[in-house]
Amino acid sequence: MSVTLALSAVILGLVGILLIDRVTTGLLQAKETASVSEATAATQEVQRLLNASDTAIGAPNATRLVDSVITALAIRSGTPGLFDALFLGNPTLVGQPERGTALISENSVPLELRTAIRERQLQAWQYSLITYEDGTSVPGIVIGSPVNVPSVGAYELYLMFPLNNERDSVNLVQRAIVITGLLLLFGIAVLVWFVAARVTEPVRETALVAQSLASGDLDRRVVVKGEDDLAILGTAFNDMATSLQNQIVRLETLSTVQQQFVSDVSHELRTPLTTVRMASEMIYDARDKFDTDTARSAELLRNQVDRFDALLSDLLEISRFDAGAAELEVVPVDVSALVSGCISAHEEIAKTHNCSIDSAIETEPIFIYADSRRINRIVRNLMVNAIEHSGGKPIRVTVASNETAVSIGVRDFGNGLDPLDVEKVFSRFWRADPARKRTLGGTGLGLAISLDDAKLHGGTIQVWGEPRKGAHFVLTLPFTQDQTFSSPAIDVQEGGHSDEES
Repeated sequence: MSVTLALSAVILGLVGILLIDRVTTGLLQAKETASVSEATAATQEVQRLLNASDTAIGAPNATRLVDSVITALAIRSGTPGLFDALFLGNPTLVGQPERGTALISENSVPLELRTAIRERQLQAWQYSLITYEDGTSVPGIVIGSPVNVPSVGAYELYLMFPLNNERDSVNLVQRAIVITGLLLLFGIAVLVWFVAARVTEPVRETALVAQSLASGDLDRRVVVKGEDDLAILGTAFNDMATSLQNQIVRLETLSTVQQQFVSDVSHELRTPLTTVRMASEMIYDARDKFDTDTARSAELLRNQVDRFDALLSDLLEISRFDAGAAELEVVPVDVSALVSGCISAHEEIAKTHNCSIDSAIETEPIFIYADSRRINRIVRNLMVNAIEHSGGKPIRVTVASNETAVSIGVRDFGNGLDPLDVEKVFSRFWRADPARKRTLGGTGLGLAISLDDAKLHGGTIQVWGEPRKGAHFVLTLPFTQDQTFSSPAIDVQEGGHSDEES
């Protein structure tokens, strides 16, 4: 609205200036034409009067001739005067009388105009300021003509035509244009306000409804009025909102069914799995009595049952997160001691992969209020992931803290991650290389569960990775769940690109 008013004001201003210029030019041109015509006629009358006096018996002297010219011009000018006059002698004529009407000052005649008339002996005119002996002045047109006074010599007749009326007319036009412009601008403002209210109010209402839909209030709709384009837009928006609501409800239903199915299957499989585990343990314990192939089969059976049991546990944990039923058992946890214990527990696994675990852990205890089991699971998953992708190179585990949080970093120097895959590492069952076989029997849910565990504590896991340079996972947790942290204590960016999952 403000832009429209500004543009309207500029346009009206330009139009007003153009109109004032045209009116002023027209008035001045008309005044010029009339003044020149009147000056020509007055000059001819004066010259006839002077020529007639030369033929009369007992011709009057110079003073009486000049006085008679001024008197005739005053009569011709009328009341109020159409013009004022100055009858000036040539500077070469010393002591000759000079006269003027209405106490007009000789300063009203520009010097360059007098010079032009004397040199060219032709009529000339110029805009000038007409001044009077009492000090007042008005703008006007000064028209000069050469006149010959018989028996005396050359004179110059100057007629001054004031522009008072034209000035008043221009001022009147200016006031009228300004008032009209202000009225038009006010009218435009009212019209713009009305149109804006008519157009923007439905748009604003639609935006508010869209925000409500985005926040989860799927029952909000736009109130449709009339049958114009805005009403069509509102109807289309409501149809879209209804369609989205139906799709979301359908997807929520499917998701609920899926979550319930996973939970039910996981629980239902727990009992038969327990029986299978018992049987596999008995067979495994008796493997020394079997031949080589049967003994090997017993070992494979036990390993796969363990892996199946871990998968069921992860599925149950995922179902609890999906259902919002995951809870924390908060106790004071020494992060340094917990990470040191995880390192010790995984040293043998690291040796089987020809890699070592280097650590940089603060010597002083670092206590946070957290669920020890979940934090231990996060660190374990990050270390297992690093060992599996280490490529036989050492991995580094770091623990550090600042004023608001504690961070645990797990860095490997293996094949690394493509920056485009960093956002996918926490997806369920995702693999950077689908053809690559898991060597530590993971379920594909470890990192997904780790991120959910971190979020449950109000924390985050950041990831950095580059091909052939390895990957860096940084777990950051606040000291308590009701606190927030300003920044991680460990910088995840090593060698460039970094992404954050929060």
